[in-house]
Amino acid sequence: MKIGKKQGVQSSIPTGSMADIIFLLLIFFMVTTIFKMETGLPISLPRAESGGELERERLINIWADRFNRISINDKLLHVDDIDKVIAARLEENPSLIVAFKVDRFVRYRLVSDIIDQLKHANAINVTFVSVGED
Repeated sequence: MKIGKKQGVQSSIPTGSMADIIFLLLIFFMVTTIFKMETGLPISLPRAESGGELERERLINIWADRFNRISINDKLLHVDDIDKVIAARLEENPSLIVAFKVDRFVRYRLVSDIIDQLKHANAINVTFVSVGED
């Protein structure tokens, strides 16, 4: 008598229509999901007025680039010298506005150091200048 091996029963899950089922479930959840926007407090935000040109005497520009170079009105300076230059200009013109222009790749440590120097010089009219996307 010949006894043969039993063939193993192979079970498999048919995955041919799996993509269709997933796609239908995705559409179902997209259609039935409700997104509630937060309303917050009912406030009225102020409108921005169009800016005008400032006199050159009222404006001082501070530039900082990614190589940690700092320039005030086209003169290269070290971080520690900023408060002396700004304080001297503030004595001449108390309504001085400091325009702070920084490269987007500057380390925040340098920005923080410059802001500290502006605080030491008592520069209260500081504006951060940005440009639109390239």
